Amino acid sequence: MTAETSTAIQEPRQNRGGLEGVVAATTALSKVEGTEGRLIYRGYNIHDLARTTSFEEIAYLLWFGQLPNRTQLVDLKVRLLAERSMPADVLQVLRNLPATTEPMDALRTAVSAWGAATIHGQPSLEQAIALTARFPVFLAAFHRLRNGLEPLESHPELGYAANYLYLLTGQVPKEEHVKALDAYLVLLADHGMNASTFTARIVASTGSDIVSAIVAAIGALKGPLHGGAPSKVRDMLQAIGTREQAEEWLKNALARGERLMGFGHRIYKTEDPRAEELRELARLADPQEFALARHVEELALALLHEQKPGRRLYTNVEYYSAVLLASVGLPGDMFTPTFAASRVAGWTAHILEQVGNNRLIRPESEYVGPMNLRFVPIEQR
Repeated sequence: MTAETSTAIQEPRQNRGGLEGVVAATTALSKVEGTEGRLIYRGYNIHDLARTTSFEEIAYLLWFGQLPNRTQLVDLKVRLLAERSMPADVLQVLRNLPATTEPMDALRTAVSAWGAATIHGQPSLEQAIALTARFPVFLAAFHRLRNGLEPLESHPELGYAANYLYLLTGQVPKEEHVKALDAYLVLLADHGMNASTFTARIVASTGSDIVSAIVAAIGALKGPLHGGAPSKVRDMLQAIGTREQAEEWLKNALARGERLMGFGHRIYKTEDPRAEELRELARLADPQEFALARHVEELALALLHEQKPGRRLYTNVEYYSAVLLASVGLPGDMFTPTFAASRVAGWTAHILEQVGNNRLIRPESEYVGPMNLRFVPIEQR
């Protein structure tokens, strides 16, 4: 084979597809221990935080490096409250979107429009607070607009989770719904160097602004291999319908080579600790739906371990997220945007950490294409 026609492929020295096992940054924010099934926020085990803290406390922990006392927590709530407004130009942008727009696309668009008119200079804590405060405002406004309803103003006496539910429905939410959603927001606030967080840090490392980094993170989270799966869990459970149909449905799905949604994780080789907490929260939130989900979970795990031995597939965070979010009244296509309304605290904390000791993130790639081809002028090709 001549050099002109050669397409020989050079084998890479080491396959690091997906950067698995590659350390890309140092962080003091969160640690994922996949083998042990542990998640740590700034030194605290997620099991100690899940049902005992509020989202605002976790945002403070991620941004400031410590859990707040009562005075510090009140101060942060006041700062978040001051930012829970809808600029007229952003509202007009949302009005102009088709009702068929995906909520994640609407969120990405609203954040970008707000940032274009508002954000200048290097990322700052003030900008992180302003962004985080507005995620529920933008999401709820679009949800109401697409349903022919006018957006509402934030309720000054409600916290982050409760105000989000209020903005969606116009009703002060039930306390059990607020507790369930607040726990969900705590559990999803950060998770190591996941795809969207890595995306945000890459953009921040270039010296770009905080909104550009967050918009990029939203785009990454939208993907079904990252944050877009909870609604698909809901679809699966609805398709199964009853306990009696579960085994046949699951076996047929596996026979067709389909993926069972809500099982398996890139990092965890045992049960996701967030799934453990969400299981108990779902049990309390919707006992009837939980009964079906639990039955399906037990059957699915048995089938997966039988048909895919050695794969170590366990329930992940998305599985019971679907049950919990549906129980508080959210439609399926709002599941991932609600994930974003939690993860924005982690994203912004990572951005601030990145710019605090910045070095441009610029990994290498190993070229595996042809070499030494002879150039041929276009007239001779």
